[in-house]
Amino acid sequence: MSQWAGILVLVLLFAVIVGMFTLVFTVSARGRRKDAHVREDHAQLARIAAERGWTYETRTQGRIDQYCGLRPFPARGSNLRAWHYTAGEFRGRRFTYFEYRYMNVTSGADTGERKQPTIESVFVVTTPGPGPFLQILRPSVLDTLFDRRPKMKLGVPEFDQNFRIITEDEEFVRSALCDTVVPYLLMSTKSKKSPLQLRNSELFTWYRGTLSPRTVDEKLNHLCDVLDRIPEHAWRTAV
Repeated sequence: MSQWAGILVLVLLFAVIVGMFTLVFTVSARGRRKDAHVREDHAQLARIAAERGWTYETRTQGRIDQYCGLRPFPARGSNLRAWHYTAGEFRGRRFTYFEYRYMNVTSGADTGERKQPTIESVFVVTTPGPGPFLQILRPSVLDTLFDRRPKMKLGVPEFDQNFRIITEDEEFVRSALCDTVVPYLLMSTKSKKSPLQLRNSELFTWYRGTLSPRTVDEKLNHLCDVLDRIPEHAWRTAV
């Protein structure tokens, strides 16, 4: 009986070892496939820019320092790096998009793995005129707990339930959003994963993850669709 028990223990131990090696191999192979996919996406971004007459730089430094204080950038900094920085014209408007990377202090802390940067893909389109600071965000638990800035209510129940507005110019917001932008944001699936941020003469959106050719037109079209719906007179009311 004890002999069979010993054999069973060996079999189980062997199975565990085989399972661990299989798991490591599977995770490693999946990681290699993901890295290859990202590299191909980045190569395609360069090709798209060349085909459309846009400028493309694999990496640039200092150009995005002006965005400090805005999401998803740090409150302050200098010589910030941007990857896959692309600029050009889309639907008659100037734009830029790029990856911003930063180190998350908790990344890999529990597992002992090499820390990986957090990557934010950012899209910026020039507006018809200067506007006030404005954020249109989706509700989140973290923001509810830590963001103590006053939130503006539009008085549209469905919109107020699904979006958070932060601004210092309520007159501009009501003039710009109420008639045409609000219905678009409520109906558009893009708005569910595309926060909006306005500062001066630029409208931003961003998402966490690497740049993908599939998101370039989607995000730029979304920003342009929002701007197309803001009436011209709204820009004249901006403080």
